[in-house]
Amino acid sequence: MADTFDYIIVGAGSAGCILANRLSSDGKHSVCLLEAGPSDWDPFIHIPAGFIKTLTNPRINWLYEAEPSHWTNGRQTPVPRGKTLGGSSSVNGHIYNRGQRLDFDTWAQRGNIGWGYADVLPYFKRCETKIGEGDNTFRGRDGSLTVAPINYHHPLCDTFMDGAAELGIPRNPDFNGAVQEGISYVQRTAYKGRRVSTATAFLNPAKRRSNLRIITNAHATRIILDGKRATGVEFAKGGRSGSLQRLSANREVIASGGAINSPQLLQLSGIGPASLLQQRGIEVHHDLAGVGENLRDHFAPRLSARVKGIQTLNELASGPRLVGEIAKYFIGAKSILNLSATMVYGFCHSDPATKSNDLQFIFTPASYKEGRHGVLDDHPGFTLAAWQHRPQSKGWVRTRSSDPFQAPEIQPNYLDDEADRRVTIEAMKLARKLMHTDAMRPYFDGEVYPGEELQTDNELLDGARRWGNTTYHVMGTCRMGPETDPTAVFDSRLRVRGIDGLRVIDASIMPTMLSANLNAAVMMIGEKGSDLVLGKEALEPIIVPD
Repeated sequence: MADTFDYIIVGAGSAGCILANRLSSDGKHSVCLLEAGPSDWDPFIHIPAGFIKTLTNPRINWLYEAEPSHWTNGRQTPVPRGKTLGGSSSVNGHIYNRGQRLDFDTWAQRGNIGWGYADVLPYFKRCETKIGEGDNTFRGRDGSLTVAPINYHHPLCDTFMDGAAELGIPRNPDFNGAVQEGISYVQRTAYKGRRVSTATAFLNPAKRRSNLRIITNAHATRIILDGKRATGVEFAKGGRSGSLQRLSANREVIASGGAINSPQLLQLSGIGPASLLQQRGIEVHHDLAGVGENLRDHFAPRLSARVKGIQTLNELASGPRLVGEIAKYFIGAKSILNLSATMVYGFCHSDPATKSNDLQFIFTPASYKEGRHGVLDDHPGFTLAAWQHRPQSKGWVRTRSSDPFQAPEIQPNYLDDEADRRVTIEAMKLARKLMHTDAMRPYFDGEVYPGEELQTDNELLDGARRWGNTTYHVMGTCRMGPETDPTAVFDSRLRVRGIDGLRVIDASIMPTMLSANLNAAVMMIGEKGSDLVLGKEALEPIIVPD
C-alpha cells in the first residue's frame, strides 16, 4: 500500500479503533491507523482481572504522572493511559457508564449543536449489544461492543446495597437507562471471561480490509502542515531510536490519542498557545489558546475497612485458593479472575437541593495495602470510594519541550475550586455512613483509611489531600465550543479552528465533565465522529420524556 491515504488516524484507542472500522467499511476510502504501542497480545489485557497488571505495565501503558499540587499534599498522582491496540479500553477496569442526560444537554446548551442527549443516545445504542435486561428505548442490541452485567455476585455486595437502601438510595437495574440515580452491580465491557476492547470489537473485524493499514510501534512526532492545512503525519517507527517516516493524507488527519497525547501532538506541531510554543522552542503555525487547557479529572478519596464474619477477595487471591480460582477461570466457572476493578456502583446527591445526582460511589469486597498498587491486604477487607461528578477545578497538559518523546506536563489541579473541596468532604461523609449502616454492622470491623480519628471537615479534607487519587477520567483538553468561545479548540463537527483537514476525536473534545467513567462516552464520540468525517446525516434523535 502506498504512503498516501485518504484518512490518517493517530491513536488506536477507544475512539481510534471505531474510526478505523467505520471509515474503511465501505471500501471507498484508504485509511491508515497509527499506534505508538504494540499489538494487544499481552494475556493480561484479555483476562478481566488482568487490569491490575495492565495499569502498571510500561510496555502497554504510558504511565504518565501528574505534577504535585497543594491539594494533593505535594504528591504526584498516576495518569495511566493505554499504549496498545484498543488504547485505554485495553487496560482499564472495563466499567460501562454513560453518564446522565443533563451532562450532554449541558454540552448542547453551551452551543455545541448536535451533542444533546437526544442526539448522542442513538450513537450509544449503535455501538453496543446489551446483554440481559434493559429498556430498548435506551439500550442497543446489535452493536459491535458487548456490554454485560457482572456475573460474580458477592454476599457482602448485596449487604452493602441493602445498607444503601437504609439511606434512601434505591436499587436501580440499569444506571445507563432512563435514570442514573440508585445502586446496582456494575455493567462492563467484559463477556464470557474476556475483555471486550475497541480493538477486539471494532478493529479485529476490519483488519483484513485491503483499504486499511495498521502500523503499531509508530510514535507520532508531529502533524505535517502546508500553511493552514494538515497534509500528513510524521512518525518514528520503533520509538526514539527508530527512523522518521512520513505519511500523506488526501482528506484528513484525525488525532485520537486521548486527552493527554492529542493536545501534546498539536502543540508539537505548532498548534497551540503561541506563548507556550515559543517558550518550548516550537515554531508557531497556528495560535490556538485552548490547546491543552481545561483538563479535568475525577478525584476520589478511597476508604477501606477490616471485615469480620465473611470471606472477602483478599483471602481468595493468595496461596492455594488463588490456584483454585485460576483453575475455575480456565474451565469457565465463577472466578475472581473474571472480576472488574469494582463490583458495585451508586449515584446520589450531596445535598437534597441539588437538581441532579452529583456524587458517585463504588464498593468492592477487597482492600489494598497503602501505597502499593494492586497489592491486597493480608486481612479481610473492603474498599469504598466516593467522588464528585462534575468538578470545577481545571488544569492543563503542556509539552515540556520540542522533544516528542518527553512526557508532557500534566496538572489536573485537583480540589483547586472551593466547591470541589466541599462536595468531596460530603462524599467522604457519605462513604462513612455507608460503612456504618445496620446491614453492614455484623461485618464491619473498623475503618483503616483514612481512620476514624479524622472527624472534622478540615480533618477529612486533609485525609483527601493525603490519600485521594485519580479515577483515570482525564478529559477536555481540546474542548469543542461555539465561535464565541475564545478557548474552544474546534467546532461541533470536531474540526480544529483555523486548520483545514484536521480533527480531534477522543476525550479531549468534552467541554464539561460527565457524571461517569469516560470510556463509554469516548466510544460514542468515535461513532458520531465517524459520521461527521464521512459527511453522513446524523442519526435520528431519540426524544425521551423527562
